[in-house]
Amino acid sequence: MAFNFGAPSGTSGTAAATAAPAGGFGGFGTTSTTAGSAFSFSAPANTGTTGLFGGTQNKGFGFGTGFGTTTGTSTGLGTGLGTGLGFGGFNTQQQQQTTLGGLFSQPAQAPTQSNQLINTASALSAPTLLGDERDAILAKWNQLQAFWGTGKGYFNNNIPPVEFTQENPFCRFKAVGYSCMPNNKDEDGLVVLVFNKKETDIRSQQQQLVESLHKILGGNQTLTVNVEGIKTLPDDQTEVVIYVVERSPNGTSRRVPATTLYAHFEQANIKTQLQQLGVTLSMTRTELSPAQIKQLLQNPPAGVDPIIWEQAKVDNPDSEKLIPVPMVGFKELLRRLKVQDQMTKQHQTRLDIISEDISELQKNQTTTMAKIAQYKRKLMDLSHRTLQVLIKQEIQRKSGYAIQADEEQLRVQLDTIQCELNAPTQFKGRLNELMSQIRMQNHFGAVKSEERYYIDADLLREIKQHLKQQQEGLSHLISIIKDDLEDIKLVEHGLNESIHVRGGVFS
Repeated sequence: MAFNFGAPSGTSGTAAATAAPAGGFGGFGTTSTTAGSAFSFSAPANTGTTGLFGGTQNKGFGFGTGFGTTTGTSTGLGTGLGTGLGFGGFNTQQQQQTTLGGLFSQPAQAPTQSNQLINTASALSAPTLLGDERDAILAKWNQLQAFWGTGKGYFNNNIPPVEFTQENPFCRFKAVGYSCMPNNKDEDGLVVLVFNKKETDIRSQQQQLVESLHKILGGNQTLTVNVEGIKTLPDDQTEVVIYVVERSPNGTSRRVPATTLYAHFEQANIKTQLQQLGVTLSMTRTELSPAQIKQLLQNPPAGVDPIIWEQAKVDNPDSEKLIPVPMVGFKELLRRLKVQDQMTKQHQTRLDIISEDISELQKNQTTTMAKIAQYKRKLMDLSHRTLQVLIKQEIQRKSGYAIQADEEQLRVQLDTIQCELNAPTQFKGRLNELMSQIRMQNHFGAVKSEERYYIDADLLREIKQHLKQQQEGLSHLISIIKDDLEDIKLVEHGLNESIHVRGGVFS
């Protein structure tokens, strides 16, 4: 049967669950019923095995086996809920019908289940509100509401309806993302205040904001409020990171720990004053301890399948800096999308600023390199002039003195250098050889410039033939023009004669 409560008379709850067929949860379509069962629910014979929870395979959501009941009035849960909740899009493999597959995993032969779970299962599979085939339509409607994560599931006249929220395990609009873990310590004292104002308004009133926060802290002169940073958030909100410095009478100072400052802000009267300033949210920006991270990773969030949570931990690109967080509903997805878009704009703005700085530095580097080259030339010129002045000064100073030993040694070294330069195979000979080669190349270039080019005989014949045809065409055109000129002269002569004849007649 599709969904079975109870077993034949004389069968215990465990045995009933074991003997019952492994029907799909939400099949509503089997055509046969079991006679003698304490309670059974089946759709009409022509319904078929359709529905959002149809089939015995685990497609999306599915429970492996039915619920069994004992004979009489005592009701027990025959087996645990079967296969886990497989959210489409997470690439989860189809699990075997085990009792550890889903969010509602319980050991085999679990004696009890929460009333909420049983009511939810009844609302999704076997509502008994109307007592006819309309209950199957109501079950599908409840499944749709559970998938969407909103609405109420009516299933029994005597039991209140089930409230479906996005945290329910059947909600399909769930995903797991990753958020960056803060790396600030509690001693840094950083507390985040989210204002329902634009960044421009916050920056223009930053001094008044600091004074207001100082008054909220009691106006103690030993405390100083400092703004660490201001960042724009979506929906015209602004994040302000502050810390408070406390100065002791002996002159030393320390930052108030973030947890202490946050606890002060969370007091009822202080929170009201912050709300009057436009603060919608306050939180600490401190790093998580290893114990907190371990506890967070070991316990899946409400409504998230443990299998998906384990897979999210495995797929974490950087477990040292990122931590998986659930994304439930379109609002959360839209919020993360807006935050990502805002961060992308901030990164692009920062990249534009860096690009401008790099361009400016490149211009400064080019200017600096040009100045360095200019200063080098100027230094060399000044060095030569200084050397000339020193030579003349030394000549004037040594005038009238005999040549000293060190001067004689310098003269010998200069003569040696001059001999090396004048040697045939040394620098001067090579320089003369290069000069000769340059002159020869210039001479050959001048000779080559006087050379004449020759054209192939066939190509020259074609050129002559083409020029001859052009000459003949020009001659023919000239003859036509001459004939036309003669005709024009005859026409003019005839016109002149006709004018004379007419003049004589009229006279």
